[in-house]
Amino acid sequence: MSEQPVESQDTSEAPPPQEHAVQQRQRASQLAQAVRQELQKVLIGQTAVIDDVLTALIAGGHVLLEGVPGLGKTLLVRALARCFGGDFARIQFTPDLMPSDVTGHAVYDLQSEQFKLRKGPLFTNLLLADEINRAPAKTQAALLEAMQERQVTLEGRALPIAQPFMVLATQNPIEQEGTYPLPEAELDRFMLKLRMDYPDADEELEMVRQVARSTRADMLDVQPLRTVLQAKDVLALQRIASDLPLDDQVLDYAVRLARATRSWPGLSLGAGPRASIALVRGARARALLRGGEFVVPDDIKGCAMAVLRHRVRIAPELDIEGLSVEQVLKQMLEQIPAPRL
Repeated sequence: MSEQPVESQDTSEAPPPQEHAVQQRQRASQLAQAVRQELQKVLIGQTAVIDDVLTALIAGGHVLLEGVPGLGKTLLVRALARCFGGDFARIQFTPDLMPSDVTGHAVYDLQSEQFKLRKGPLFTNLLLADEINRAPAKTQAALLEAMQERQVTLEGRALPIAQPFMVLATQNPIEQEGTYPLPEAELDRFMLKLRMDYPDADEELEMVRQVARSTRADMLDVQPLRTVLQAKDVLALQRIASDLPLDDQVLDYAVRLARATRSWPGLSLGAGPRASIALVRGARARALLRGGEFVVPDDIKGCAMAVLRHRVRIAPELDIEGLSVEQVLKQMLEQIPAPRL
């Protein structure tokens, strides 16, 4: 049974505009929560990560998933693709992957004696860039134009990418052998950077129990998941989220957080204006996901760590002392007062 489309309405007795907007938000929230329930069937013990990925989807942003092998990073993306009725493509990043393998290239056609453009896997709705830090910076940079401008330039022609478009990249920690750190410009294109940690004992027990019953060796099967979202539904969710009311005090709070990173003790590099925009977009998406009528300061605070952690750098002296970016940001979030609405 498919979910009710977000845009569907009875035109015979149209409700007042304000009431109609409330109904639209409620249907959108129900649709997003239905996707969450499907994802939780196969990804056990990662509720916060699921919510953050859905936040990025609703906000129209890209996600960088980091964690040691075997925590379910690729499984999460495959499960989301299963729940989504649009196009899905996967690129396995390797040291010998070329930029043209990502974007596409021109091929000479003997019959017509002309060059024809062959589009790469980048032309899709949902792109899994698996182990993105296994490829050198030159290949990673092939994603930059697509992530920012939703287009790819091939042979001098700017080719648009169908909407919605979302990149979900996975990477192993930089300390792992044979990896390349992502360039600053590319990191800034990711709206959120999420960390996947080990599950709790009870959650791991349930995971092992489910996988032991699976017929697919050591992995969970995503085939039973329902297709809940179509491309037009995602675009509708993004539009409805962008219209959620946002008080000027909440907007100011988001900007203050981003600007504070540029002069905060212990941080040698602060976040740029993209962080302020990502905080506001992410907060609106979180508000829609929880079924809220408007954005509250906790929505900003809830996505601040994922928005900021890859956009700032810790000072060398604190790094030597063993402090992490997360610890410094947590301290900052506790000390900067949030508005009271």
